[in-house]
Amino acid sequence: MNAGSASVVIPDALVASHIKYFGDAGRRWVNALPTLAADCLDRWQLRVDGAAAFGAVALVLPVIRADGTPAALKLQPVDEETAGEAVALKEWSGLGAVRLLEHDAGSGSMLLERLDATRSLATVPDDLAALEIIAGLLARLNTVRAPTGFRRLEDIAEAMLNQTPRLLGLLLDPLERQLLDNCAARLREVLGEPVDNRLLHWDLHYFNVLAPFSFDEQEPWLAIDPKPLAGDPGFELLPALWNRWDDVVATGDVAGAVLRRFNLMVEILRLDRERARVWTLARVLQNALWDLEQFGATSLVPAHRSIAESLLSSRS
Repeated sequence: MNAGSASVVIPDALVASHIKYFGDAGRRWVNALPTLAADCLDRWQLRVDGAAAFGAVALVLPVIRADGTPAALKLQPVDEETAGEAVALKEWSGLGAVRLLEHDAGSGSMLLERLDATRSLATVPDDLAALEIIAGLLARLNTVRAPTGFRRLEDIAEAMLNQTPRLLGLLLDPLERQLLDNCAARLREVLGEPVDNRLLHWDLHYFNVLAPFSFDEQEPWLAIDPKPLAGDPGFELLPALWNRWDDVVATGDVAGAVLRRFNLMVEILRLDRERARVWTLARVLQNALWDLEQFGATSLVPAHRSIAESLLSSRS
């Protein structure tokens, strides 16, 4: 066993998250995580170089490679959201996204270039300046055509529309039921139209963009944690619209601020505004259906409701 593996500690919050989302399967995965970490450290000749970081499902260990260069070991279970991450990172090849150094397909383990976890776009004071950076990254990432075999947004959208009638009744507010029904109606209008399937990140928001570990003039910001899909780039916008929501509310004009963000992203990504509007409404629908079914929600996330209302009242 690599000596560095002795310092691997699984955070209690990560254990709790896996049990919450995955039940017994999550408990089994975190129980096996120390062994998986040790195996990866040995296989890739790594030593731990600091405290672990973690999200809802992944453990990330700062490590040093045998040649002395810093890197990050990312450990997470393989499921439909994470299975394509390594392939997507290979396709992007470090252009706008963190670079993949090693990958074990069986366990889903990845060795990534080290980024500065203390410097995300959330640290940029001006939210619109941060938004321009996100939009610029998406404009680059979405130029890549999705490889065959990726989850298709069209299939996900069809499943959403099939779920909608059953789940709408769980919303207590009839106005919110009507709002989601309108989102579904807009989605039906575009579903089935020809699609130029691009490689989508799916979850690019301010905390999923980090600065390099060492200053890089060419790549001052890089995307992390893709949940890749094949589909229309208009589906990418919602995370950046509703994160840093306090900045939107602080303007005193929520609808105006939402549309400023939306229009800025549409312009930078050179999207068809109406299609981007519809796919953003579809993303609101997706998040709402997930909350209703998985977490027993009875109302919409207020920020998502505001975004949907703003976009539905907006015309090209």
